[in-house]
Formats: sequence, structure tokens, C-alpha cells
Amino acid sequence: MAKNYFLSFVFLFISCGLLAQQVKPNPKREFRGVWIATVQNIDWPSKPGVVVNSELQKHEFVQILDQHQKTGINAVMLQVRPSTDAFYAKSRELWSMFLTGEQGVAPNPFYDPLNFAIEEAHKRGMELHAWFNPYRATNNLIDSLINKDHITRTKSEWFFTYGGKKYFNPGLPEVREYIVGVIMDVVRNYDIDGVHFDDYFYPYPGKEPLPDSVTYALYGSELANIEDWRRNNVDLLIHTLSDSIHAAKSYVKFGISPFGIWRNKAQDPEGSESNGLSGYSALYADARKWVKKGWVDYVNPQVYFPFNYKPAPYEKLLDWWSANAFGKHVYVGQGVYRAMEDREGWRDKQQLPNQVRYLRNNPNVQGSVFFSSRSLTNNLAGFRDSLQHDFYRYPALQPAMQWLDDVPPAAPAKLSHPKKLLFGWSRNAKLQWELPADPAAEGEIYGYVIYRFGKNEEIDLQDPKHIIKVSFDKHTTSFYDETASGGKRYQYVVTTIDRMKNESLPSNVFSVRIW
Repeated sequence: MAKNYFLSFVFLFISCGLLAQQVKPNPKREFRGVWIATVQNIDWPSKPGVVVNSELQKHEFVQILDQHQKTGINAVMLQVRPSTDAFYAKSRELWSMFLTGEQGVAPNPFYDPLNFAIEEAHKRGMELHAWFNPYRATNNLIDSLINKDHITRTKSEWFFTYGGKKYFNPGLPEVREYIVGVIMDVVRNYDIDGVHFDDYFYPYPGKEPLPDSVTYALYGSELANIEDWRRNNVDLLIHTLSDSIHAAKSYVKFGISPFGIWRNKAQDPEGSESNGLSGYSALYADARKWVKKGWVDYVNPQVYFPFNYKPAPYEKLLDWWSANAFGKHVYVGQGVYRAMEDREGWRDKQQLPNQVRYLRNNPNVQGSVFFSSRSLTNNLAGFRDSLQHDFYRYPALQPAMQWLDDVPPAAPAKLSHPKKLLFGWSRNAKLQWELPADPAAEGEIYGYVIYRFGKNEEIDLQDPKHIIKVSFDKHTTSFYDETASGGKRYQYVVTTIDRMKNESLPSNVFSVRIW
């Protein structure tokens, strides 16, 4: 009996040691995104403007961001063009019916939702990526819902009907030119952090063939077959957009969220160990090529599947995308909406937390994006709690993209208290600092990271638990630490960050004792 107790103790000791090796500390840099879907009012606004006014819409959006901030989210993918319409004022397209209840009708009282959203996200240290649906033109064929000035009426020759919806015909050069122009309007006119596409390129296949054979006869003679021609049409759009975005604003990221399977190994030796629908064949989206060519800065595959799911196993797909990153970022799309499904894999309420653990152990994966906002804020299967109190307990900076910019800004100077301290004591933990003396360096600064340490703690800027504020406001060179406790001594350090989140060397260490 004693021997059995001893063996059990040894087994427990070894198991705990292995577990400790598997549990990685929270990273200082991680992309923690969420999709905020506006189509069909999935996430926001909960009701279009015919029901509630603009002030209530804005209040609702602020509440959504506040909840995500508490959760630890640091990026939002806001759907600004759900169906060839606009959630922004400076647009060549009509206002979205999902915003105001009627296509072409402006918000009342008037406001610019995208400008508002960007400002609110940046206040909270969140990036905002403008999410576009490039080809979808209508969600149905109900004429009464389509404004007489909608482009499907004024340029009807640009569209085909498929599966009860209208789509741009990607094979027309004038269509590609138009879509690039629409997106570049936003890049030039708004302070976005990224341009984001989801998985909708050519429509998901139905029973009928795509009605583009005439366009293929006109424009596809140089390609061997219609499938390669369709893929080339999408390639041309992605490549042109990539060049246009980075030429206009070098810091704006361009990312794609493709279907979770590029190609299956049975179709292509370069493919993944899976057996499901492929984005390459079904949607004519060659996402691997876009990453390999450097046309996108990040790929965000929608791996909405559980571990060991035979047609599309989460672990196999994640490993495949990470092995095909070609030096760019991989953010894994995770389907929070599936968390309560009574289906294979999803009955295990640890499915999503285990997926986060798995991706964190892969050095070629830099984060997650969750679909969708409402599923996360509703805390399905307790997943929001897992993020807020465990995985995202401490803040994280967005990962830097060194191929866009690898030069860090200059460090702030003269970190101190606004008032002269008596023997280092103060009633509060107020901080102030100065911008670097070099004007050129000042121009690169976008914001600040503020760190707090205990009296005798080592100054370790790689440990995110010491981050108490990430600011995207270069002009505010002061901070009031409202969480500081009386009777304690603290050490503070401030760094600068640029638009790409490159971080400077630290300021001087400032110590203060709180009465």
C-alpha cells in the first residue's frame, strides 16, 4: 500500500511538472480581435435608425467597446460595407439600411459612424480594421429594399444574380477598378488601422453554375480554364489593393480572413490534412498565394471547427496555416457562436479555451479573432470569463509588423511628478513626461505604454502584468494612476510606441510613495 501511495505521488509530481511546461505565461504582444458584424444587424446596431436615434446607436457602440475592453480585446473588425452600402459618410455608395432602416437615408441626428467608431476604439487602445465585403451587392432580390440610385440599378451590367442575391462580376476590369476606389476612399479619408476582407469572394457554390461564361469568353482567353480565370480575377483585386493601400498609407495593414481550408492534401500535396470544402476551389480564393506573394500583412483563417473533427480538424488546420505564413502574421478565427452547439467537439465547454492554449504554443501564430461580438459579450459557455480572468488578464500590445516598419520611436524624457515631492512622498500617483527633443523622432510617436512596479520589483518590461495603460494619444503626456494604493511605494516607467506598435527604450524610472 505504501508503495502505491509513493508511485501515485511521483505520477502527480511529474504530471504537474508537465502541465506547468504546457501553460505559457500571457504574452506581451498578441492580436486579440473581434468581428463586429453589421449585416442583418447581427452585432450592431441592434436596431436600425428607424427604431432608435443616432445617440442611442452611439451609446450602444460605446457599451460594446467597454465590454470588449474589460475582456482584453485590443482590435475590432467593424463591418463598414456589408452589401455595397456604407456605414460611413465619405462614400460614393449609399447609406446602409442596416444603419438607418432604409437604404440611402442618412443617420438622424447626423453623425459619421466610422469616424465615431475609430475615435472610441483608439481611446481604448484598440485598433480598428475596416471590414469590407468586396463582391456582395444585395442580401436578397426584394426590389422595394433597393434604392433607385443603388449601383445594381445604375450599373446593372456589372452584376449577376446567384443564390437569391446579386454579386459584382469579378471578371470585369471596371468592377475591380470600382471596388478598389471604394476601399481607397476609406483608406484616404479615415484613420483606420487596417483593411479587412472576410471569406466571401465568389459566392459559395449552389446547385446552378455561375453565370459568367460570357465574361470569360471576353476576358479569359489567356487562361487555361474558367476556374483559373476566376482565381486570377480575385488575385488582381488583392494585388492592386495591396499596392494601393500601402502607397497611400504605409502603416495601414491589409488582412484577409479566408475559409479555414485552403486546399485538402488529396487535391494538392501542399494542402492540409483535411477533407472539406476548400476556399481555393469553391470561392476561387488562393489565400496561400496572397500570403506567399506578400500581398497581405496577415491572414485570419476561419477555423470554426473543433479538435479532431475529421473533415476539418482544428489542430491540423492551425498547424497548416502557421507553416504557410511566409513570415506574415496568422490570427486564428474562432467561432464563439458555436460554443453552445450540441455537436461533436462543442459539447466540451473547454473547446475554445483549449484552442487558445494550442495556438499560443505555436510561435508562428500571433493571436485570435472571435466571431462574433454578441457571442463574446453574451459569454457563451463562459468563454468571455476565460478570456477576461485568465488568457487576457493582462493587456497586450498588438504585434509589430517589421516588414512595414521596424524603426522604434525615441524614448520619452524626464518622467516625474507635476509637483515637487517632499522626500519622495505624494498624495497621488500623477505622472508627466516630455517628448523627445528631436523633432523628427517626435513625428514618429503615436502613443505611450505606462508600466508600474512595486517598491523592490525588477524593472521587466516584457512582463505584461506591469502594463497599466496603453495610450494612442501622443499629445497627452501625463497620466493619473487611480489604482495606486496609499501607504505604498511604486516605480513607474513610460515608453513610446509608433503607429505600427514598435516600442521605444524606456524612460527614466520614477519612484513615488503614496500617503
